[in-house]
Amino acid sequence: MGFGCNACGVIGCRIIDSPRERLIAILTNNFVPCNGRFPTLIAIITMFFAGAASGAFQSALSALFLTAVIVLGVVFTLLISKLLSKTLLKGMPSSFNLELPPYRRPQIGKVIVRSIMDRTLFVLRRAVAVAAPAGIIIWLLANIKAGEGSLLAACANFLDPFARAMGMDGYILMAFILGFPANEIVIPILIMSYMASSCLTDFSSFAQLRMLFVSHGWTWLTALCTMLFSLMHWPCGTTCLTIRKETQSLKWTLAAVAIPSAAGFGTCFLVTSAVRILGLV
Repeated sequence: MGFGCNACGVIGCRIIDSPRERLIAILTNNFVPCNGRFPTLIAIITMFFAGAASGAFQSALSALFLTAVIVLGVVFTLLISKLLSKTLLKGMPSSFNLELPPYRRPQIGKVIVRSIMDRTLFVLRRAVAVAAPAGIIIWLLANIKAGEGSLLAACANFLDPFARAMGMDGYILMAFILGFPANEIVIPILIMSYMASSCLTDFSSFAQLRMLFVSHGWTWLTALCTMLFSLMHWPCGTTCLTIRKETQSLKWTLAAVAIPSAAGFGTCFLVTSAVRILGLV
């Protein structure tokens, strides 16, 4: 379920009877890329890794790269789950028994109403609760001047040395931070930052977007580390609220933020260090 929405994936963990294993599943759900991260991954793959090909081969190459990213997320899910089960959440594994209920003819109207009222609106309310104040913060950072540039640019410059160690730049890291309400807005925020614009914008073609990124120092390593960090970083605001609701614990909510973030920071740093030592960039 996390491939659609990590918040829904967290709610789906209710089916697991064991509290320990349910918590492990909740904490590692964010390693599965949701629909909000797929556009970022597909755009970067198309611009920097599959763009040289043409026709059907380009589509096949893009699909291959995207599949590799997804498999990497699944591998990290299993590795972190194993690590948690041996450290913070020790315990005996339980068997999984699924009892099939008696078959009843579905009532279409009831299913639609329950899906909308009990699930869809439930998640959307939490999304609005996070997106509204975050949108105000983004607008203020982009419009309040700090010297010759915006406050957003000042924050990005402050983060730049740390981001460079991970193969990115301060604007990319700042876009991920401001993209906390929804992963879909990471790329628009990054474009707004690079163009020194005061509002979110978008490009109609990948060629134009690639030129903008390359003009700001992007290389294949930058693209790779941005993809890795997109795959492994803190959950979005809606997912965090859902984790808080499901676990009834601020501690485990913070752990759900810290675990993927640490994996993302560590992976990007190791990849960047290895590439630079080998002189590949």
